[in-house]
Amino acid sequence: MGMNETLKAISDSVRRDILQMLKSGQKSAGEIAEHFNLTGATVSYHLAKLKNADLITEQKYKNYVYYQLNTSVFEEVLTWIYALGGKEK
Repeated sequence: MGMNETLKAISDSVRRDILQMLKSGQKSAGEIAEHFNLTGATVSYHLAKLKNADLITEQKYKNYVYYQLNTSVFEEVLTWIYALGGKEK
């Protein structure tokens, strides 16, 4: 995904909270939903936005879907941000 999709995905506070939760390890969709006063459909919407931006990956196991961070995308974003602070030659 492109930088625009990534930045748009992290612009929402609920999605940032989900990313923060996933820092400690993978979580099921149900575990994520428990932390929010939102409908299951709304949480699924946010998870889909994060997945489409490649910020998270999903893994299906039996009747559950587990989500985890895709740290490589964060590394790309940080590299881009750090490059903004550098001086051009």
